[in-house]
Amino acid sequence: MGKALESSDYDFYFTRLSYESGDWEVDERMPANVLNSLIEYTSLRVDLQERIVPLSDPAMLTAPFCYMAGHRLVQFNQQERENFKRYVKNGGFVFVDDCNHDIDGMFARTFEAQMADIFGPQALQKIPDDHPLYSAFFEFDGPPRTSVELNGWGDDLVHDYLKAIQVNGRIGVLYSNKDLGCEWDYDFRNKRWLKIDNTRFAVNIVVYAMTAYMRLPIRKKVLETLNQQQLQGILAR
Repeated sequence: MGKALESSDYDFYFTRLSYESGDWEVDERMPANVLNSLIEYTSLRVDLQERIVPLSDPAMLTAPFCYMAGHRLVQFNQQERENFKRYVKNGGFVFVDDCNHDIDGMFARTFEAQMADIFGPQALQKIPDDHPLYSAFFEFDGPPRTSVELNGWGDDLVHDYLKAIQVNGRIGVLYSNKDLGCEWDYDFRNKRWLKIDNTRFAVNIVVYAMTAYMRLPIRKKVLETLNQQQLQGILAR
């Protein structure tokens, strides 16, 4: 407990936050799929091993990127609350995904209540479709629709927005009701059957987070290091 996660061998590692109140162990194949996409599209040095760290463990404070998800109750204990607030206020990035795809579901209601209690009732706001997140690597005109939204799961709505808590002009908490984790929860080798790689938006999320963390223009760095064949493949998608 409390051991720092940092490693000079990697630019990025995927940290999943566990928490006491809910079912955090969801979408088990998703991290490997996202990590594969980062290797495919970027020059980031990526640790292939997902790291699962309790939110109550101070070690999570050293992670450049954290992922939190679930279907059920979100009710932080005191240490979880303190670490979450400190991490976000000090420049960390947490991507939070509602696996219910339901704005009135248990996860959404209780997580949003936790954010209001910690950061204030107006802290969590919709971000505009021209936010830098949507052009951090690939170009999007807002959050892409998911198969989950089109098949009647959850509240049967297309959520055409994401919400965020911003600190000093940058996103500290990115919040989705779109169940993106489920959308990306498949063996990465099956991407060859997709017309468009749906993990591209995950790359945007990570690159946005890492640009703020590393203070590097990752998009420029990445595109300059891609060979011509890779670049043409990306532009053709």
